[in-house]
Amino acid sequence: MFCALCFLVVGTFVFPQTAEARRYASIVVETATGRVLHESGADRQAYPASMTKMMTLLMLFDAIEGGKFTKDSRLKVSRRAAGMPPSKLGLKPGSTIAVDDAIRALVTKSANDVAVVVAEAISGSESSFAVAMTKKARDLGMSRTTFRNASGLPDTRQLSTARDMATLSTVLIRQYPTYYDYFRIKSFTYNGRTYKNHNKLLDDYPGVDGLKTGYIRASGFNLAASAVRGGQRIVAVVFGGKTSRSRNAHMITLLDRGFSRVQVARNDLPSAPPPEKPLLASAQSPSPDIQAAAAAPAVEVNGMVVLPALRPSLAQDDIHGEGDYDEGPINSFGIQVGAFTDPIKAQEAARTATDSAPAHLLGRELRITRVESGKSVLYRARLLGMQVEEAEAACSALKLTSRVCIVVKADPLDLAAVQQ
Repeated sequence: MFCALCFLVVGTFVFPQTAEARRYASIVVETATGRVLHESGADRQAYPASMTKMMTLLMLFDAIEGGKFTKDSRLKVSRRAAGMPPSKLGLKPGSTIAVDDAIRALVTKSANDVAVVVAEAISGSESSFAVAMTKKARDLGMSRTTFRNASGLPDTRQLSTARDMATLSTVLIRQYPTYYDYFRIKSFTYNGRTYKNHNKLLDDYPGVDGLKTGYIRASGFNLAASAVRGGQRIVAVVFGGKTSRSRNAHMITLLDRGFSRVQVARNDLPSAPPPEKPLLASAQSPSPDIQAAAAAPAVEVNGMVVLPALRPSLAQDDIHGEGDYDEGPINSFGIQVGAFTDPIKAQEAARTATDSAPAHLLGRELRITRVESGKSVLYRARLLGMQVEEAEAACSALKLTSRVCIVVKADPLDLAAVQQ
């Protein structure tokens, strides 16, 4: 009995919760009904980073609607506002900026100097504005959100949740439809310089029409996104992505599944066939909600099955922490979660594994590789780019959710796929 207890205690310390696990949270909501289609840690408080600017914009929209400003009104730039750290427009003390330009700068450039200009114009000071932001959040039902500044720059007391940010996103869409169109803007030109929107999903995912990215070191890479498909709109929020690229890839997965579940609920899709039993390394069969997911078409290239929905754009984001793609050399280990006669089922198995252990698997390189076994053709699902200790920890985490996998070393086929 004593030894068994010792083993359990040791097990607790062998695989501690990582920083990514503590920061990660996500939620997907159908805006028409408020129905939650997916959630993971949705009420865990974390740093919203520049998603804060969605509330700053909402407050500005209220001020316009209340007659305090028009879109042509000029807002004065204080010395404090001009002194904010990047991302910023580089406004000069004593200058002014039009309200319309301020909105565009917040949506695209995520300009911290502009956020303070707006705060001071509405409330006199940024601290007073933060109090008003928090009160507005409570009025909207965002019970676990506290704002301390208008920009999202680091403050340990500025906290929110994925659920609260989804609520804020839904309010912007439903109650401010005219102003929500600003979130569609892909670029903004000011004083002869053009700034691109940090939200790359505006280009990379059909139907995405807005909302906001966010990053500070303490939060990881955050994103609130909304998309429309078949007349149905959903909102999804992700906190704590390891990189902007992996965050975007995960958001694509969440949006795909969200739309699938909306369609299933409306009986728009036929019943999915039963999952095929894996033929090699044992893997848990996809859950019913994953079986119904609308997977991206698989395209075979040089023996590799390329899955476009899980290969986000490699275009670098602008400043504000959205451009760091230097992730070091590719590690040579990973996990295999099954091998199947159908590449889509291999994809589903990998997605299910990632959902089951996001702290270990979110952002890993997914490779669905075509291999021949005698007269059979199989498609193996592997998540790569790990050190052996990371792969072992990932498998152990999956076993805690009643899923199984094996630790593998990337072979030449895997490495060729990664280098494409």
